Amino acid sequence: MKVMFCGDIVGRAGRDAVVKEVPRLRRELGLDFVVVNGENAAAGFGITAKICAELHESGVDCITTGNHAWDQRDIIPYIAQDKRLLRPINYPPGTPGWGANVFQTARGQKVVVVNVMCRL
Repeated sequence: MKVMFCGDIVGRAGRDAVVKEVPRLRRELGLDFVVVNGENAAAGFGITAKICAELHESGVDCITTGNHAWDQRDIIPYIAQDKRLLRPINYPPGTPGWGANVFQTARGQKVVVVNVMCRL
């Protein structure tokens, strides 16, 4: 199985690079699963539902986040619905969203992604 993890996407330039390159990399490298960290994708401060959709449409399978995920308040209802957008699993009980998920690739392989944030 070929998995790509892309570190912190920051702002428009980072998003544009991911949207442009992920489809090509998936094709050329035969990638089965793509994970990106998107917590700074909205001008360096959080992520929005629109940005999540843009990243998923480009071929990103899972978006991880961290403490900056909450900088854009409109993400709160979205993160509670989209299991492809993960917040840290070690956040307090009652925090919206999921910290882990089991995904299935196009070839039927299972991938578990667990998002853990260290203490700052």
